[in-house]
Amino acid sequence: MNIKMVLLASAAAFAASTPVLAADAIVAAEPEPVEYVRVCDAYGTGYFYIPGTETCLKIEGYIRFQVNVGPNAGGTSATNDSSWDAVTRGQVQFTAKSDTEYGPLTGVIVLQANADNASSQETILDSAYLDVAGFRAGLFYSWWDDGLSGETDDIGSVVTLHNSIRYQYETGTFYAGLSVDELEDGVFKTGEAPNNVGVAFGIGGTAGAFSYQITGGWDFDNEDGAIRAMGTAELGPGTLGLAAVYSSGPNSYYSQAEWAVAAEYAIKATDKLKITPGVQYYGNYYGTPVTTGVADDFEGLGDAWKVGLTVDYQIVDNFYAKASVQYLDPEDGDDVTTGYFRLQRSF
Repeated sequence: MNIKMVLLASAAAFAASTPVLAADAIVAAEPEPVEYVRVCDAYGTGYFYIPGTETCLKIEGYIRFQVNVGPNAGGTSATNDSSWDAVTRGQVQFTAKSDTEYGPLTGVIVLQANADNASSQETILDSAYLDVAGFRAGLFYSWWDDGLSGETDDIGSVVTLHNSIRYQYETGTFYAGLSVDELEDGVFKTGEAPNNVGVAFGIGGTAGAFSYQITGGWDFDNEDGAIRAMGTAELGPGTLGLAAVYSSGPNSYYSQAEWAVAAEYAIKATDKLKITPGVQYYGNYYGTPVTTGVADDFEGLGDAWKVGLTVDYQIVDNFYAKASVQYLDPEDGDDVTTGYFRLQRSF
């Protein structure tokens, strides 16, 4: 018997002794369930549900390139002491919202990165706060950060970003609020230390084509305060803006002058082009804003005036150019001309 016959005989014997079994069915593994991102339209456009939750998230921001022009535009450092300086900024904002029994619970984080050049850069937390039922707590900009629509007006605080807690009541056309602000990096008079606290209020709203805002603040360490009123109205082909501010003495809410008035007219030349001339007059002008070693009052200071022009042009949706030039003439100092050109893409 040769080897081939032996193998065939062995196979036949094995088949005869083995029970016949049905072939096992081939079962394919079920795919993992995939949860697609769902649009959340409860809080406006741009929100989507975070997968697996009922929290809505919105991501937005902008990229900005800007060239500043003026005396020491790049600062007084040895790297750039010229009359122009280019800077770039990238900012991203995360806004999370969810429904609660007290109304929408909101959380906001704003991250900002600024680059003067490849080696001189900084990344900061520009805002981070929570908001529910009118209460807000965290790092956010005060009402004193607001201003008219142009670039000429100088009616806000030197530092407007604070760790604060506030309550704001608002309807569609009116708001009123009160805040307690930590003014740790605000304005300090000679002999004061950075343990400042202040209380501010804001009232504002709209009535047809007219909008208004009244803002006040009291700086407890400096024992001085300030109050400001602003209003805008649609008039002819543009919007007229007027503002006035008074400070009882240099403080963290306003320290540029004892009083000031400002006006602008934002002309909507076309659907894409806006031209805004502006002017401001300062009574008892303090000068370049500083934060430490500030005088006790505005006595003996001269006046100043400022005039400027700002041009905005929307190149395409979410992409615009802005150019601004300002001329300042203080009674107690040299006149100065500054300006900038900006390109910005928002998303």
